[in-house]
Parts: sequence; structure tokens; C-alpha cells
Amino acid sequence: MNTNKIIIIGAGLSGLMIAYLLQKKGFEITILEANTRIGGRIETVTGSSGATVEMGATWFSNPHQNLIALLNEFKIPYFKQHTQGISLFETMSFVPPQKFEISDNEESSFRIVGGTSQLIKKLVEEVGIQNIKTATKVIAIEEIDNNVELTDSNGVKYAAEKVISTLPPHLLVQTIGFKPTLPDTMQRLAKRTHTWMGESIKFAVEYQRPFWREKHYSGTLYSQASIIQEMYDHSTADNQGFALKGFLNGGTYTLSQEERQEKVIQQLAKLFGTQASNYIAYHERLWRKEPLTFFPYENLVMGHENNGHAEYRNSFFDNKFYISGSETASVNPGYMEGAIVAAKNIASQF
Repeated sequence: MNTNKIIIIGAGLSGLMIAYLLQKKGFEITILEANTRIGGRIETVTGSSGATVEMGATWFSNPHQNLIALLNEFKIPYFKQHTQGISLFETMSFVPPQKFEISDNEESSFRIVGGTSQLIKKLVEEVGIQNIKTATKVIAIEEIDNNVELTDSNGVKYAAEKVISTLPPHLLVQTIGFKPTLPDTMQRLAKRTHTWMGESIKFAVEYQRPFWREKHYSGTLYSQASIIQEMYDHSTADNQGFALKGFLNGGTYTLSQEERQEKVIQQLAKLFGTQASNYIAYHERLWRKEPLTFFPYENLVMGHENNGHAEYRNSFFDNKFYISGSETASVNPGYMEGAIVAAKNIASQF
């Protein structure tokens, strides 16, 4: 059995940030991550053209001061989301889309140069890859005397003085067995807490050149009529890689990826012309089908429902077990900013 001072479950932004903050306080940290990939709901895919496309967390804005401060601390550059040109709004499939332009006076959104995963890479560098154990899915947590014992899916046990979970609360209570059990109030709350991005289908289409810009389009689209519901220019900061990226109608998870891809290209060709059909690659992430992120709800749960609930500030097992993660944040829950706020809130208690 391996003994550690503090074990963190989950190597997403919140888990890595907690580890970074607690290490600075002198604690010995181990992170257990069920996935083979580090980053949680931050995932940057580099396409064959060099375009970096986000399959997870992407944008932030000036009110997200904790995230901006962290980027500045790490000297990670960021840039303004491209919005210049004609944007489109589809209200019905049988009428032409409305055209509008986004004012420069609107609150700017930003993206991280080189992709959001640059932040994950830097945190891993700071925390130390040797302190992160991937492909380690925790299935049981038990309070034993002055320690907490965790068991992974291979039967390996770990002991810690304190354990912090950064899993989405709903996923936590549905996939990990507790002894003694968590209070009924917490179990009910967790089952009615929305998992950020859980129903999202993110897509990106990679192109050789930004033909939409050449036609004076911004690449921004909002639609109530077709498979793409929201889309933006997703070209790289140095304008060397080009893509369009956004969200598909969540109900289309019942289709195959090939069917979704075909409908996406049809919609883009209808809006922008035949050049849209001449693409390099299509990328998508159906988060509903990621069992290490999303667990189906028993009842209808609304977007952001119970995110930031005050009950998540409670600790369990006589202050030996804590629930953190973006969904628990008191400010901007469900966003990268929320993940950092949650991490700071937890770290301040140690």
C-alpha cells in the first residue's frame, strides 16, 4: 500500500491547480487520474495542418480574473477571439440567415495561444508528472481510523490523511462507493448537480485557408434550424492553422459521427458555398459518451443546476474528505475560472 499525505482524484484543471497550491504550502501530493490523458475537460487536438482545435474548455473573458492572473503568472499568452466580419443567425431552415456584425464594444472573449492545453502542460510541469498516476480509476473510498483508504479498479489500495475529489459531483456519487456512506442530503444534491459540458458535442472543421474571412464573414454562426447551433472562427493566433469550431445540437448524439459530419458540411456549404466542402479534417468530441466525465441523470437536470451550491463547502469523514471541482465553485461554476476558484477555496482550508 502506498501512503501519501494528500490524494487528489482527477487531473483536470481543478485537480492540478489544487496540487500546485498545496505543494507550495509544503504538502506531499499524489493525483489519481482515471483516464490515460491528463486535462479532464480541457483537450486540445492538433490537426494535420497545425491548427489547434479545442474539444473542451476554450474561451474566457475579462471578468475571469483568477484565470487571467494564473496565465500571467505562468507567462502563457492569450489572444482575442476573431469576430470581425459578417456573422450569421439562422432562425428557420427555409429562410436565408440574418446577417449582423459584432460590435468592438462588446465584451471580448479570449483563447490561449497554442491551445488551452498549454495551461495543463504548465501545471503538470509545476506539479511534477511523477506525482500524477494515470489510468487509475478510484472505485471505493473508506474511512479507516485516521486515514482514508482508496481502492482503484485494479484492486490497488492507497492511503492518505486527506482526500480531495475534483470529479463532477454526479459522477463521483454514481461511480465511487463510500464507507461510511455520504449523507443522503449530499447524495441527492450531487445527483441533481449539472455536469458542465456533459451534454455538449463539440466539433471543428479544419481548412487549408480561411475562405470565410476572404468573403468577409467572421465565422460566427448562431442557429435554431440546423445541426450546428453555435460556431466561431477557430484559427490559430499566428494565422497559420485555420478551422471553424463550435457546438452541435445535443440531441444529435443518437446519430453516428459520420451522419453528424455529413450534416455539418452540408450546413456549412449552404451558408458559405462549395469551398466549405473542401476541408482537411473533421474533429468532434461527444462528451455524453465519455464515461470518465459524464454519467446519465436519473431525472431532468437543468444547465448549471446546483453548481456552486453551499453544501459543497462541507467536508466529510471528520475533515478528511473534500469535494471540489468546477461545479462546486462559488463564482463562475462550470468554467475554467470556476475550476481555479474551487481550487483556491479548497487550498485555503489546509
